[in-house]
Amino acid sequence: MKLHELSDNAGAAKKSKRVARGPGSGKGKTAGRGIKGQKSRSGVSIGGYEGGQMPLYRRLPKRGFNKPNQKHYAVVNLGLIQKFIDAGKLDAKAEINGEALVVSGVLRRVLDGVRVLAKGDLKSPVTLNVHGASKAAIEAVEKAGGKLVVAATAAE
Repeated sequence: MKLHELSDNAGAAKKSKRVARGPGSGKGKTAGRGIKGQKSRSGVSIGGYEGGQMPLYRRLPKRGFNKPNQKHYAVVNLGLIQKFIDAGKLDAKAEINGEALVVSGVLRRVLDGVRVLAKGDLKSPVTLNVHGASKAAIEAVEKAGGKLVVAATAAE
């Protein structure tokens, strides 16, 4: 095989239509934009404009309040932690924190912290160091003979 024999797959590289390049192109003069009007002009944005009618974003009611600095926690269930311990990806004897959960593959990222929920069964006695946990999760960990430490974050 030589360099001049290389080619793209059929249909992989489609050439863009060159508009406003004379009458022979079939897209000359008005370049497919029609005649006159706001949409034929350049530099005009008519995103939410509905021709004098009350636009949709103003017709719909606004409800509630979106906190600008709210925390987003990575959620993990006890059943999933037990599954990874059984598979040998997590060490039950070592302290399990957010970093250990990411390294083992339980979580993709920690976000603003890790929150443990009680779904599933935990059989191994583990030490969990996380940013939040449900009451049922704390009880389940202590029932299995482990310890769950909720770390206080600096922002709280």
